[in-house]
Amino acid sequence: MRHWLMKSEPAEFSIDDLVTAPNQTTPWFGVRNYQARNFMRDDMRVGDRAFFYHSSCPEPGIAGIVEIAHAAYPDESQFDPKSAYYDAKSTRDNPRWQHVDVKLVRKTPLITVATLRETKGLEDMVTLRRGNRLSITPVTASEWKIVEDLMKRASKAA
Repeated sequence: MRHWLMKSEPAEFSIDDLVTAPNQTTPWFGVRNYQARNFMRDDMRVGDRAFFYHSSCPEPGIAGIVEIAHAAYPDESQFDPKSAYYDAKSTRDNPRWQHVDVKLVRKTPLITVATLRETKGLEDMVTLRRGNRLSITPVTASEWKIVEDLMKRASKAA
């Protein structure tokens, strides 16, 4: 199993939206970065786990854990001229953009980006690197364990 971090802007789609989604599952649509698309298309497998990260908000951080529930398939929003994610160069015969479905594993207390930055062992975490803007990044097994420990401590304190 591989581990990931997947960013979403809460104003667009939050962990709370996933909690109330049918079957607590949703397509991870709208990714328009080739490297992030390639992670979903080429590397993600059903059963992989990902941190659900709230970005571009007053308090960014990890808000939960999701599981990859469906392998990559074409993102329908690329074909809809009314969608903010429309891509006129993408065709059904040759779609540019893929996405996976994610299923909620659990919502967690928010682990803020400040907490992540000050935690020993997370210094090389891809999403924390200066200038990184990827919406999907790999997470190492050791980083995963460290963040899960932070979640356990935060749950006990809540």
